Amino acid sequence: MLWVLIGIIAIAITYVFLIRPHKYWIQKGVKQGKPAFILGDNWGTVLRKHSFADMVQMVYNISSDSRYCGMYQFFLPTLVLRDPDLIKQITVKDFDHFVNHRSFIPEDSDPLWGKNVFALKNQKWRDMRTTLSPAFTSSKMKYMFSLITESGEQFAQHFLKQNKDVITIEMKDTFTRFTNDVIANTAFGVKCDSLGDRNNEFYLMGKDATDFSSLWKNIKFIGYFLFPQLYKIFNVTLFSKAVGDFFIKLIKDNIAGRTKHGIVRPDMINLLLEARTNGFKQEELTNIQDTGFATAKETESVGKNTKITKQEITDIDITAQALIFFFAGFDTVSSLMCFISYELGIHPDIQERLRQEVDETFENCNRKLTYEALMSMKYLDMVVSETLRKWPASVAVDRVCTKPYTIEPKTSDEVPLHLEKNAVVWLPIYALHRDPKYFPEPDRFDPERFNDENKSKIIPYSYIPFGSGPRNCIGSRFALLETKVLFFHILLHFEIVPVAKTQIPLHLNRKSFTMTAENGFWLGLKRREK
Repeated sequence: MLWVLIGIIAIAITYVFLIRPHKYWIQKGVKQGKPAFILGDNWGTVLRKHSFADMVQMVYNISSDSRYCGMYQFFLPTLVLRDPDLIKQITVKDFDHFVNHRSFIPEDSDPLWGKNVFALKNQKWRDMRTTLSPAFTSSKMKYMFSLITESGEQFAQHFLKQNKDVITIEMKDTFTRFTNDVIANTAFGVKCDSLGDRNNEFYLMGKDATDFSSLWKNIKFIGYFLFPQLYKIFNVTLFSKAVGDFFIKLIKDNIAGRTKHGIVRPDMINLLLEARTNGFKQEELTNIQDTGFATAKETESVGKNTKITKQEITDIDITAQALIFFFAGFDTVSSLMCFISYELGIHPDIQERLRQEVDETFENCNRKLTYEALMSMKYLDMVVSETLRKWPASVAVDRVCTKPYTIEPKTSDEVPLHLEKNAVVWLPIYALHRDPKYFPEPDRFDPERFNDENKSKIIPYSYIPFGSGPRNCIGSRFALLETKVLFFHILLHFEIVPVAKTQIPLHLNRKSFTMTAENGFWLGLKRREK
């Protein structure tokens, strides 16, 4: 009899803690898929059966005729927003209910992650966002253009010196070296040549910080979702001690050097040092041409009508901001560049048209590229915009409900959906961009979707490569600028061509949380005949 009782208790415990959590959306009248035991809808990524992007597409397809559907990150119920109007409502109109991202690493466990602008919450986020925003305006992009285009020229010259007709390279490794040097210069005040000096410490530390391909790092990352309190107790950090110590020392030495010698640079560190001394301030908007159609638009919700408080900014705060932009710039922007090179490589007609625009622009600005000339390149912007549609920089982003909220029914099969505080919602960017309802033939690479006539027809909030609302990606202008600069200089001298190792069609890597190619991005740079 005792064993029967124990069995009943075991079954009850299993149901309450392991099965019932996956009934959450059913009980709320929301359509959901078939979450796996314990793993939920993450089962495929955990078992490496499909990529993270494939998982986002799978949960998006749970209910093709609904404005939203439910999924589970292990046991965490997550609402997937499928409707552009609902995305606008939650991320813009009712932003005050959804200010934060989900925090999966406690701030005191890893301050270098917990204190960055992506992870900060509520008023701390508002203050830091307002402080950093002036570093990413169009006027600052124009100011930094000369530094970035020097790096672009250096990139092209590195391969021109090799004096080969076709140079076979793995684009991910190559582009991370370019983005490493650009972000080192503009965010950290450090000059690097990672193509020439392939094992410089800055590059190696950046690679360590952003590499999520190893099994151990994937297990460690998953653990943050499953055992956040346990990780907090044992102070498990996202970044290794070597990475943390390197960047902390780098920033401290940089600040000390600037203070001692009175050095002032128009970069992120200088802005934060000014904020430390004088408090937060905003920059007036200018009429300088923006970096492209995909640029994330700023809203007034962050600053104009928001109380800004003065708070202490420590060296750790400054290091955290610099490191998150390095983290994003090193991996995410280089991935965008990889996908552009792949699409141009397998679509020679598109590449030829873009190359003609490059040549014409180069001649029209007297063979010395200017910011205005680059920003006037319509077809380049169309190519970049289409790449961001098909291969968005972020596969999905989340928002956390900061106070109770109700999604009112709009269709006959909906009921009022009450979201409690701390409920998580998802913007499934990758799947939204591949919905044929918004982008016909979504798997086809077609820059004409973004010509002057067609881009005005794109349904608002169906195209959100850098997120939506006040919490969008602060670095979108920077990402677009350095991408355009690099491809201008590449196409000025080379043709991007497939090689024997090029995987066509491309398959996404199932072993990495970030979006990258299964067998790498192998392509050739073929020297142009002048």
